[in-house]
Amino acid sequence: MNDQQHLPDNQPQEHVFQGIGASKGIAIGPAYLFLHKEIENSYDKLVPERLEHEIEKFLGALQRSEKELEKIERVTTQKLGQAYSDLFQAQIMLLHDQVLIESIIRRIRDEKKPAQLVIDEEFDNYLEHFKKSSETLFQERAQDLVDIKNRIIRNLHNQKLQSKIPEGMIIVSTNLSPADIILFSRNNVKGFVTETGGVTSHISLICKSLNIPIIVGLSNFTQKISMGTPLVINGGDGTAITYPNDDTVRNYMDKMAEDSKIEAVASKLASAPAVTKCGIRLHFYSNIDVKEEIPSIRSAGAEGVGLFRSENLFIDNTKPPKETEQTEYYREMAEALNPEPLVIRLFDIGGDKLIYSPISEPNPNLGWRGIRILIDVPEILDAQLRAILKANGSENIQILLPMISSIDEIMAIRDTLEKHVTDLDKSGIGFSKPELGAMIEIPAAVEIIDEITKAVDFISIGTNDLTQYTLAVDRNNEIVQDLFDKFHPAILRQLHRIITAACSNNCRVSLCGDMGSDPLALPFLVGCGLKEFSVVSADIPQLKTLARLFTVDETRELVKDCLNLPTASKIKDRLKKFQADHVVAEQEEADDN
Repeated sequence: MNDQQHLPDNQPQEHVFQGIGASKGIAIGPAYLFLHKEIENSYDKLVPERLEHEIEKFLGALQRSEKELEKIERVTTQKLGQAYSDLFQAQIMLLHDQVLIESIIRRIRDEKKPAQLVIDEEFDNYLEHFKKSSETLFQERAQDLVDIKNRIIRNLHNQKLQSKIPEGMIIVSTNLSPADIILFSRNNVKGFVTETGGVTSHISLICKSLNIPIIVGLSNFTQKISMGTPLVINGGDGTAITYPNDDTVRNYMDKMAEDSKIEAVASKLASAPAVTKCGIRLHFYSNIDVKEEIPSIRSAGAEGVGLFRSENLFIDNTKPPKETEQTEYYREMAEALNPEPLVIRLFDIGGDKLIYSPISEPNPNLGWRGIRILIDVPEILDAQLRAILKANGSENIQILLPMISSIDEIMAIRDTLEKHVTDLDKSGIGFSKPELGAMIEIPAAVEIIDEITKAVDFISIGTNDLTQYTLAVDRNNEIVQDLFDKFHPAILRQLHRIITAACSNNCRVSLCGDMGSDPLALPFLVGCGLKEFSVVSADIPQLKTLARLFTVDETRELVKDCLNLPTASKIKDRLKKFQADHVVAEQEEADDN
């Protein structure tokens, strides 16, 4: 649909659907319904003379899959750099896994089963471990394995990879892989809508990096549209509109123009210090997963890394990396950032995600995870702490403890850290002792926030987990995702309590959850006293721009209002009014000048 095109008078009625906004931006255009073709398994046994032919088909499928992934890896490197291309390098490595390949070949010969059936069974056995996990990172790992399994099976049947579609479309699908996003982005797609996925999924992060809007978790949407259905999507708030009327299209086009102006100003301010209208200094840091992201965070205006998720090192190797590997990795990061800070969150993993662990838990989110594992499995903790101590020659590394629920846990880690400090000092090995901080992401931690902020050097608020634990809503459960609301009155009151306690005890406080990237939340958090934010790099320029529109006194009045409101909807209405009033005031001031 051309942006200026009027829809016919007999068009179907406009309908509004609500998903989850995972990459901001507005798109107006026709839907392209992208549905994966299911290839049915054959359960007929192979005749002996077909066995070697079936094995050759399988090996050929591996070769074609590798060529596809190499192409996707090159495109990804060109568009996004090394950080995301590593996703596909890991898949290529799996295609060379001799244990897996030999197992599949052996079973084709011994069991006389078709290659597709054996591939399905072998991958499903491996996937079973990851699918049981409620940890987002491991669910991503499972989705990557599903993607490569489907790729091999498609190539087994010589089916062509679909990578080209008409330009200017909004792709709607049940699910999309990172490879789908990368390839379709070459066709100047306007946006994506998926029925599955979450705000922290690979596809969401890639869309943010590409500045393409995406809505995830919009259940059954593929059944509500057809090829070419006129759409408007808002990747910021998750709204999808089918058959939008002329007024709706006009309003969204006006908003697109306004957003474009804001982004233009924001890009100019990216490298400037972040200050409020009254001159109060704010600090914005980046959340990252791999060291290759460091060059890009500076161009976005980040002042360092406020959260490095070190468990990615664990996952990529399916076991904790060696101490020497960790030391070198952390040292490279710290030296690249120096003198800016590098906050390393210790391995935040759950018991059912340890590849070598025999433990299977019915509810791992409330089980053996985070700091509990680190204390119970000292070899993991010891190697990571020693690596960080030895890597901290630049003296800019800080340690962040995950899933803290008691002072005892903090003391246990501090005692272990001191032991390694003493040992390294005696051995003459160079080291530097980092500051120690705690993640605040469990309601129990909020209840003892006064004690915690006296026991650590800094705290970082993880709003994603804090919200799901407080509201008893699994943020990865699509059935109840609409109940996961960071603006729930209970969450805002907790945040105010946490930040107030930290400021009173002279304990540095930052926020590293998705809420920190939300423009609506910014003035409320500043009004509570928060001055440090760790967010997705791409969001920093806009946040810096918005911070210049208000004074701290104004945000304090906003906080008073919000803390007295009874529902999330009323709170969001108040925050939207505050933002609108200040954007309009800024425009009027600019016009006067």
